[in-house]
Amino acid sequence: MDWLSRLFEMMPVRGRLDLRCSYGVPWRIEQGPSEANEIPYHAVVGGSALLEGLAGGKPLRLEAGDILLLPGNPRHVMHDGSGARAKPAQNHQHLNLVISENAGRGERLDLLCGHFAIAPPHDRLLRSYLPPRLVVHAGTHSGQPETATQLAGLVSLMRSEAADDQLGGCVMLNALSTAMFALVLRLASETEDAPRGILALAGHPRLAPAVAALFNEPARAWSLPDLARLCNMSRATLARQFQEKLGRSPTDLLTDIRMTLAANELKNSSLSTGAVAESVGYQSEAAFQRAFKGHMGITPAQWRRTQEPSGREVFARPTAPVDAKLAKTAEANTSDKRRPAKGSKAPSLAE
Repeated sequence: MDWLSRLFEMMPVRGRLDLRCSYGVPWRIEQGPSEANEIPYHAVVGGSALLEGLAGGKPLRLEAGDILLLPGNPRHVMHDGSGARAKPAQNHQHLNLVISENAGRGERLDLLCGHFAIAPPHDRLLRSYLPPRLVVHAGTHSGQPETATQLAGLVSLMRSEAADDQLGGCVMLNALSTAMFALVLRLASETEDAPRGILALAGHPRLAPAVAALFNEPARAWSLPDLARLCNMSRATLARQFQEKLGRSPTDLLTDIRMTLAANELKNSSLSTGAVAESVGYQSEAAFQRAFKGHMGITPAQWRRTQEPSGREVFARPTAPVDAKLAKTAEANTSDKRRPAKGSKAPSLAE
């Protein structure tokens, strides 16, 4: 199985389209942060938008075809760039979607807004391997990767579904949103300037064999020389390339994969802790216990108890009135100040 499919198998992602915006100038959108386990997204179908600089950076201009993901889940502001006071927006609840419109004039913004939900604690892990801000362009121009054309077709289908109250439209929109996440990551990994993290690592042809090996055989006792041989490079070069592209060592990635699989196994099976430890590559239950607590902050037994059924769907948001839940797109959206905890570092690979 390829690394991206394996990643999604380990940490399921569900997409949801929350809002379609149709704004004339002047307009302004303020959103975030969302729920702690969510990654917001915006797909520009028509018009253009300015994303105000995050963390003091420069503003980013988004054009039709651009898709923006915000794994950092920050509060963010988008506007038309005119500096004029925004026209009030009205939210209308349709059968399958909320549509927000204003009375502005000129070129209209056609924007699809939604989020991707990842079950905790996998949301923290996924964010640590993605950039805080990710932008790809879905287009059909010559020279574009085939993935860009596929993504453009998918967004076009989403826009079509969002325009009509079709039977099964909500399910279609959410399924298409989920597929969009995978296509965005695939496209980002194919670009020459793939952002630092798992996308840059997997898109590097010489390092791809090591990434695939760690994802597909995490229980194997991988050593740095083993991985270096797969990539036809020296141990020092492999370690340096991992650090430059991923910002972590091969050991860190392997430990993250193992702990993710262990967390899933402890949640979904009745296997003993020792059996789970062995299934993810630990011959010593004590060593696994130490690694798990260092990574998750709690013991395997404590984790298993916290995952007992609570009756709450982790991917579902609580029901709320449209204006309270999405807030005023012309003013400010929902705010959640929670921040994920940071895990600790794993031991190094055996030389």
